[in-house]
Amino acid sequence: MGFQRIMGLHVSDTAEYQRYREAMMPILTRYGGSFGYDFEVSKVLKSKTEHHINRVFTIEFPSQTVMDTFFNDPEYLVVKQRHFMHSVSHATVIGLHETTL
Repeated sequence: MGFQRIMGLHVSDTAEYQRYREAMMPILTRYGGSFGYDFEVSKVLKSKTEHHINRVFTIEFPSQTVMDTFFNDPEYLVVKQRHFMHSVSHATVIGLHETTL
């Protein structure tokens, strides 16, 4: 069993967001995490949020506990503050669920 988070973002600075992804990948890999799908979205037909979404992806972990530990890792939080907070104007959690993959 694994755990998957489906996210919708409004990326406002693509170059800075790419720096975020590059900086967080080694940390994500250490936790056994990975990206399953990753899309740049040009048109949203239906949404439960008023915030714009232009990026949708899945991020996968061995378990929910591992996911929670990753997102609270001090090294990850520095990367998030340095790059994510300056490149994403809004983040929407679309879904969280266990997976069999």
